[in-house]
Amino acid sequence: MTMQSAGRIVDIGSRLSPRQSIIDLLSGFTTETTPGAAAKIEDYRAHLRPGATVFITFLPGSSFDDTIAVAVRLRREGFNPVPHFAARSVPNRTFLDENLARLRGEADIDQALLVGGALNQPLGEFSDTMQLLETGLFDRYGIGRIGIAGHPEGSPDISDAQVRAALAWKNGFAQRTGASLYIVTQFCFEAAPVIAWDRRIQSEGNRLPVHIGIPGLASLKALIGHAKACGVGPSMRFLTRQARNVTKLLKISAPDRLVAGLAAYRADDPRCGIRGVHVYPLGGLKKSAQWAQAVADGRFEMREGSQGFEVDASPD
Repeated sequence: MTMQSAGRIVDIGSRLSPRQSIIDLLSGFTTETTPGAAAKIEDYRAHLRPGATVFITFLPGSSFDDTIAVAVRLRREGFNPVPHFAARSVPNRTFLDENLARLRGEADIDQALLVGGALNQPLGEFSDTMQLLETGLFDRYGIGRIGIAGHPEGSPDISDAQVRAALAWKNGFAQRTGASLYIVTQFCFEAAPVIAWDRRIQSEGNRLPVHIGIPGLASLKALIGHAKACGVGPSMRFLTRQARNVTKLLKISAPDRLVAGLAAYRADDPRCGIRGVHVYPLGGLKKSAQWAQAVADGRFEMREGSQGFEVDASPD
């Protein structure tokens, strides 16, 4: 049996080595930025390789003009920009139409990520991503590859039943329209809950490729802060167990055990829906990108007697 990973076909009928399965999982990783972070980065080419896919996070209350400016800059510097559209922050169809036209014309985007958004009440006529998809505007502008949000640990904003119904609808939408939808999940810290979630949604009929969110390099204290802000509940228990040793709070944490666990699952189970990872640069783009690229290049050593590995993340 074969599956496609990062633009190539991988034979999963023959068991990959643990090392190769990790390299394959990180190959073609994506990451993200915000307009605020972009203002502090002199040149993305100092941190990412040409052609890398970079998502542009939209924060409630910010100007979409800033998203467009970052998309134009990323394209100019040789990257593939993927802007976020937060449904509850889109005031109307005209706004969506005009900004898609600008992004297509000025930044030549061919991908987008749709999320509900963090607002309790929508600013305008859209309350969910299904309504954005139904406008047909993404198809009109040739944006056929569209990411949607995934929630391995549940969503703080909508019920589990609503999450399941929405995923079923989006699978149906992809089948009837030919749109290339894929799932990008919230960041997680343990492999076991992610694997259980993936097995469940596959058993319920999901056929959309899954890209698992992993945290970039950051201190344990910083990771706990991000997890609280994003409502990542079960992972909080994992982090607080680590934080019982106060001396570890400021130590930089790497997601090596998470990656190794996901890679082993992907190599072993032909029904696995995971196709890649999305790196959240919670501790800054520079060190997170260096770490992920080192793993994709195979610059790491497996630890004996554990599921983790040590990375040589020095600049190449």
